[in-house]
Amino acid sequence: QVQLVESGGGLVQAGGSLRLSCTTSGSDLSLYTMGWYRQAPGKQRELVAQDISGGTTKYAESVKDRFTISRDKAENTVYLRMNSLKPEDTAVYYCNAYRTGIWTSYDYWGQGTQVTVSS
Repeated sequence: QVQLVESGGGLVQAGGSLRLSCTTSGSDLSLYTMGWYRQAPGKQRELVAQDISGGTTKYAESVKDRFTISRDKAENTVYLRMNSLKPEDTAVYYCNAYRTGIWTSYDYWGQGTQVTVSS
């Protein structure tokens, strides 16, 4: 069982920056693909950034060159650095840990942290 706790959200003006943290416990973080998702009111949850075990990262087109995902293996923490924030980045941001086993997959979510970007 993996526990994920997000922090770092808040209210920021357009053009500002935030860094989200996802503190994990319960398993070796290096086994998992770690991702940040977001869900805006009335919209579906979408993938923002992903750090695949092994070092490959991918980003949604809307956040490329503005957001950076990273993981600190020693601290078992995943970060999302968000620069040049826009009002359309306003959403609840969720941390996700995913891996596949022999017979099943493992999919864990945090409780989310609110990010609000004012214009």
